Amino acid sequence: MIRALLLASLLATSTNAAAIVIRHDVDDAQYRIPASELPALVDMPGEGHGVLIAPQWAVTAAHTLPRQGRLEQVVINGVARDVERVVTHPGYRTPPQALIDQAMASGEAMLLVVFLGGSDDIALIRLRQPITDIPPIRLYSGSDEPGKRVTLLGKGATGTGADGHDPRGPNRTGLRRAFNTVTSAYGRWLCYVFDAPPDGLPLEGMLGNGDSGGPVLLQSGAQWQLAGLASWKVVQGNVMTARPGRYGQTACNVRLSHYHHWIEQVISAAPQASDQDGSHAGP
Repeated sequence: MIRALLLASLLATSTNAAAIVIRHDVDDAQYRIPASELPALVDMPGEGHGVLIAPQWAVTAAHTLPRQGRLEQVVINGVARDVERVVTHPGYRTPPQALIDQAMASGEAMLLVVFLGGSDDIALIRLRQPITDIPPIRLYSGSDEPGKRVTLLGKGATGTGADGHDPRGPNRTGLRRAFNTVTSAYGRWLCYVFDAPPDGLPLEGMLGNGDSGGPVLLQSGAQWQLAGLASWKVVQGNVMTARPGRYGQTACNVRLSHYHHWIEQVISAAPQASDQDGSHAGP
């Protein structure tokens, strides 16, 4: 419970997670979209997302996985899909309880941010049956993300940049789409800032609680490519009282170009009987 509260207050995470927070001066209806806009979007149990990247594989942020028990099913395009195995990156780490307790007692989040910045928050999900009627999203492999406009999608908590969102509110709502501009991309992370009007894009937005693992998309010609996955954000002030999703906050996303080789290695490896519950693969 303490971990969930801290992450909900501090991060754009899921099953502790994140969604779309919008401009205060734009009607919410302009952000809402039908599920048919991205049928490859994966709904994790309860909250959080992933993305279908091959007929039998989806990618998600590792912290969206159940903390206890197995991941049995995910929902893709409104249909429950059985999960065969989960492969978590060997570099994924969860914050030690002592660090969480210190952050909760002091209200100071920076040490936790530093810890999270050194973790590989990514996992792959192999489905029992390949999906043949939904085109997977191709991974973006370039290293030129800074300055590019990205598209964000999510069904989690919502609010406006003027007030943020209530970290205790519902973390699964309707599907929304927003846009932002990448400010930095280095190593594991791809980040952007939620700019207040008039500086932001016409449909500027950022992640809120409930959509970790959700897509950060780049458009290449007529094709969408998956550049990132929602992971965490920096919330200024006391983590117990600050509201996530306000203007000026920075969201950092798993940078998939950094993990391209690991993803290919896992997908091309021979299937194993069961790799769930903390299993790892790769260097």
